[in-house]
Amino acid sequence: MEPASVQERDQHLIDACLKGDRAAQRALYERFKSDMFRVCLRYASNREDAEDYLQEGFITVFRDLQQFRGDGPLGGWIRMVMVRAALQQLRKKKMAIVDLDGLPELSANGHHMDVNAQMDAERLTRLIQLMPPGYRTVFNLYVVDGYSHDEIADMLGITASTSKTQLYKARHWMQSRVPVQVSKINP
Repeated sequence: MEPASVQERDQHLIDACLKGDRAAQRALYERFKSDMFRVCLRYASNREDAEDYLQEGFITVFRDLQQFRGDGPLGGWIRMVMVRAALQQLRKKKMAIVDLDGLPELSANGHHMDVNAQMDAERLTRLIQLMPPGYRTVFNLYVVDGYSHDEIADMLGITASTSKTQLYKARHWMQSRVPVQVSKINP
């Protein structure tokens, strides 16, 4: 009898993985590797780094799979593990948050770019990869992954104010490289 819901299928797959079933582990990896690689690419400056983040992330997924409680979708939990793995790798390289005053500044208007409407995902990912590491990290955590500045501060060991500043600079860095429509929002 095949499990009916996605949650039941996920739980069946998790149970098999926890029992050491290599086929189930492979199935879990294959099911999520493409989406998680895209997550890793956003934090990495190149494909090789993204591959390292993906590998470290899946090692953590399989090591900590018993900690998944089923409060949300399995893919969401794995995504959180991947983000944390990427941040950990960035910290190891001492690239988390840097203040790069040499980059161009624009006035503080609290603008948000409607990049998605004007760029395909591949081009946007390449542009994000070119960002300085501190900008890229905060931009991804806030804009793409939806964390608050307080949450980002806790994750990165910085202040919420530093997170806001990095986001401000990231947005202006991106604006200076892509002609986009902007709309006002408060970071």
